[in-house]
Amino acid sequence: MKKYTISAKKSNIENKWWLVDAEGQTLGRLATSIASRLRGKHNPLFTPHVDTGDSVIVVNAEKIVLSGNKWEQKNYYRHSGYMGGLKTINARKLLEKRPEDLVRIAVKGMLPKNRLGRDLIKKLKVYAGAEHPHEAQKPEAMVLQ
Repeated sequence: MKKYTISAKKSNIENKWWLVDAEGQTLGRLATSIASRLRGKHNPLFTPHVDTGDSVIVVNAEKIVLSGNKWEQKNYYRHSGYMGGLKTINARKLLEKRPEDLVRIAVKGMLPKNRLGRDLIKKLKVYAGAEHPHEAQKPEAMVLQ
């Protein structure tokens, strides 16, 4: 009897679309579920170095919830590349300015930091409101635990 591990290939994988409503959801718990689905960990054919995940659409990103004092204390940083170019913004101001980035940054931090991770984050579509232009893909509603 041969003992071997089956490694997934691009041709064996069928990509599904999932719809997540972020209204009233805690940011970290939501991001964990989304990152797992993007990565393909729910799939029996999961292979760490192959994209076996599905595409995820997140709506109502502006109605996300953070616990405790994180709205004021959680900071997001970016750097312009010049000396003294470090820019800081807290979670409340980022929610007012670009609510989609709260979810996108949280999920991106939970994905691999390599070429695969850069490909996976492209399969995440985040929208501030309840409308999205992906009805043609027939997304299924994802139930979060």
